[in-house]
Amino acid sequence: MTENRSVPAAARAAREASRALGALSAETRNLALLAMAGAVNRRRDEILAENRKDVDAADALIEEGKLTGAAAKRLQLGGGKIDGVIESLRSVAALPDPLGEIQMAMELDTGLHLYRVSCPIGAIAMIFESRPDALPQIASLCLKSGNAVLLKGGSEALNSNRALARVLNEAVRSVRGIPPGWMTLLETREEIAEILKLDEYIDLIIPRGSNEFVRYIMDNTKIPVTGHRDGICHTYVHAAADPEKAVRIVVDGKTQYPAVCNATETLLIDRAAAATLLPAIANALKEKDVALRLDEQARAILPDYPDASPADEETWSTEHLDLILGVRVVKGIDQAIDHVNRYGSHHTDAIVTEDARAAARFMSRVDSASVIHNASTRFSDGYRYGLGAEVGISTEKIHSRGPVGLEGLTIYKYLLQGSGQIVADYSGPNARKFIHRPLPVSGS
Repeated sequence: MTENRSVPAAARAAREASRALGALSAETRNLALLAMAGAVNRRRDEILAENRKDVDAADALIEEGKLTGAAAKRLQLGGGKIDGVIESLRSVAALPDPLGEIQMAMELDTGLHLYRVSCPIGAIAMIFESRPDALPQIASLCLKSGNAVLLKGGSEALNSNRALARVLNEAVRSVRGIPPGWMTLLETREEIAEILKLDEYIDLIIPRGSNEFVRYIMDNTKIPVTGHRDGICHTYVHAAADPEKAVRIVVDGKTQYPAVCNATETLLIDRAAAATLLPAIANALKEKDVALRLDEQARAILPDYPDASPADEETWSTEHLDLILGVRVVKGIDQAIDHVNRYGSHHTDAIVTEDARAAARFMSRVDSASVIHNASTRFSDGYRYGLGAEVGISTEKIHSRGPVGLEGLTIYKYLLQGSGQIVADYSGPNARKFIHRPLPVSGS
């Protein structure tokens, strides 16, 4: 842990800090975010030097089988990534204030008005993978939404995470009102085990990782959990697909950045179009060095593809996070939908077609957080959706789903403003009647 205190003490401090954060003005929270962006910019050499330690150490971890090549790629903050961190912090500061928004207003009776108003969740524990750029994204969204956060990143990114947490925490000390304990970095698995027991202080746990990891967290805590699981994403090329669009979308979905959860892992292609479209798609994928896992029909169409092997059941349920793509020929849209709903992780799935009715059928029947027509699965992202950033992409159906930005980190409470009313006046033979008249919502 970055600070010299126990995990329960850090959780208790986070609970106290969350109450203070939620009461701060939007201006104060935005000043803190801009201070964080400025500090990352000024101290980028320090951050990149620590990041280099993690990147260099990753080679040995790969050789030992403790880290995949895809995970190692996520570690890097160089090559302009740190500029993206700075821009993300500034973009979150520029977003509208998510707190104090009046979502519903109703006149229960004359002089008795009810309002539903957005507010922070409280103290959040966030467990994320090897991407160190996730830390400032998560921290910024939590601060903007008035939530305190306990962060646990992957051990392979420890030096990077320490540097980023240090820079961000030191930056906000210049902003009056930001409470100590609003962000704490956890560093060990043992600390995660402790967090799971602290339902007295922690309001929500958000784990990002494999299905097995998310299930472990859910099974071992009383704290509510919003799971951000594997991204087993599909692109379905329908019989009425435009060939040029199909090639561009499939190639982008698989190769633009294969080591992320919204990359396409399985290509489904309609049997009616496979003979003509699949070779064109395969040629484009070959130029990007993509290895294919082909079902029997796809193998018959692509007998000479240089890096191909037979697909099996494991292929369809694997998040490769690499230049590997499963390919299955399906006999129609219903089989494509059935495949997606059976093998997918309910993350992001796309259809390529010029048939509007087919697109509507796919989009209404596929049970995923994001369903896309004629665009790459890579668009499923908080920044690209205009959310500023994201703490992850939720595959759950309760409270938040898809890219979780500021709205997903808020809840609401009811505020009732009266003028002396008592419930007894609304009971008995001479009871007053409720009006229950909706009032116009004027915003925060």
